Amino acid sequence: MRAFLILEDGTVFTGESIGSTREVISEIVFNTSMTGYLEVLTDPSYAGQAVVMTYPLIGNYGITPDMESSRPWVDGYIVRELSRIPSNFRCEGTIQDFLVEHDIPGICGIDTRALTKILRDKGTMNGMITTNEAYDLEEILPKLAAYTTGDVVSKVTCDIPKVLEGNGKRVALLDLGAKRNIAKSLNDRGCEVTIYPADTPAETILASQPDGIMLSNGPGDPKECTEVIAQIRKLYESDVPIFAICLGHQLMALATGADTHKMKYGHRGGNHPVKDLSTGRVYISSQNHGYVVDVDKLDPKIAVPAFVNVNDGTNEGLKYTGKNIFTVQFHPEACPGPQDSGYLFDRFIEMMGGDQ
Repeated sequence: MRAFLILEDGTVFTGESIGSTREVISEIVFNTSMTGYLEVLTDPSYAGQAVVMTYPLIGNYGITPDMESSRPWVDGYIVRELSRIPSNFRCEGTIQDFLVEHDIPGICGIDTRALTKILRDKGTMNGMITTNEAYDLEEILPKLAAYTTGDVVSKVTCDIPKVLEGNGKRVALLDLGAKRNIAKSLNDRGCEVTIYPADTPAETILASQPDGIMLSNGPGDPKECTEVIAQIRKLYESDVPIFAICLGHQLMALATGADTHKMKYGHRGGNHPVKDLSTGRVYISSQNHGYVVDVDKLDPKIAVPAFVNVNDGTNEGLKYTGKNIFTVQFHPEACPGPQDSGYLFDRFIEMMGGDQ
């Protein structure tokens, strides 16, 4: 069945339908990873977005147990070529069947290189995936212009608190759309991790007397999370050590008077170099974000830059002045190096007082 990707600027790509045949409008973003497509599909930070994979062949090892959450979150999936016959000893199915099972529409057979160049040149834009051959462009374009992701954090967070047992430090993880490997990275280091829904009051978290607080990644515009920002301000004012990743990094900045803005096309992939400003060392990082903290509006009495993106100079982390708080924009749990930035979890444990 033919399918069409219609962009907000009127560009139309024609390809083949994969997955569900339902129509979807979403924000179109691209990911430069050569592998890890299942982690991309199941990353809650992609809620409200349809993902273009720039690597030309996707799906050659099928569906494996490497999911970052219990289900996929992307609105749509866009690839050049989809492998129909995967080969891997861990393979449990095909991407095509996975997309159908979870009612996710997609399109293959289009020039994803040309599409990515459009998004890089004009910036991230909204689009529609449809199998309707009689689509009306004049009717669709206003709908694309009006689309916003809205409050997606409430869709991806957990419903009730849950605990990963451990014998070490007790960590409260605020789930803003957390990838599984964040809690696992802490749990593997002996931590007992209690995962809280995004709307949990700061008082509830602090009443549990955690040794440390983890703020997770998540989807959407950080400025939409007004109530969460208010609660994070209360966490900041406590003396509990805090480590934050991605959306959590942005929300802590907003909670302490800094600002964020939307990037032209964001950082999404497993090959982004970041420099630790305290050592000068560069690490390969995994990233997935469309917003960034404005370093020009930082108050050095509150926070100072700790990491910087080597490619474009944007902020990749903050160290909070006079506080046991540090935050990063990238994903140290995602193993792109593969263990380049895993030391940040060890740093967090040291902030909490070490292994015991």
